Amino acid sequence: MSLVELIAQADERGLAASGLACLDRCVPLLGGDDEVLRPLWANLAADGDPAAWGALLEQVRAKLGVADVVDDEDIEDEAALLARRMLAGAPAVRSAAEARTWADACSVASLQIHRLLDPAQDDGSAAPAGALESVRAAGTTGDARPEGVSPLVAAELRRQVSVLELLDSHGAGGVRRALEVSTEGRRVLRAVVSRRARGRG
Repeated sequence: MSLVELIAQADERGLAASGLACLDRCVPLLGGDDEVLRPLWANLAADGDPAAWGALLEQVRAKLGVADVVDDEDIEDEAALLARRMLAGAPAVRSAAEARTWADACSVASLQIHRLLDPAQDDGSAAPAGALESVRAAGTTGDARPEGVSPLVAAELRRQVSVLELLDSHGAGGVRRALEVSTEGRRVLRAVVSRRARGRG
């Protein structure tokens, strides 16, 4: 199934995990450490209390210094701005309706972030933003890379699909594996961000 279809059919836990995984991979843009979102991941486990989600979310926002600072003039870096909006837009209540809206927005934002940070962007060969919506709506074919999409963006697309499939197949039992998938992606993006910083320096 396509990424759009997976989001449409996912349950509340799967949607929350999908949005959280996208945000987790983009934590390097927010200056956070690798453990900053761990309390939210724990909340998605079988013994997690959905009612505690909102308080945990506020703690994460406080640690990262992100509240409602999401206007263009507040930050120069577009990729970091998108990451800030992902966190600012997280629902305070773990309901399926709100989580679906957030998961879909995070999916788009994370793909855009990977497009913006792709080294191919520098030579003008990166996929246009409009192409991202097309690959989200197209069915996935294993490890095959969608036409016109860079390896960095294609890998992020596969991770998004993997997280949703894991939660769909295993429910709460898929949370740990989804975190592993996200951790791998975070390491990749942290390396990309580091290289870009050195290049600017």
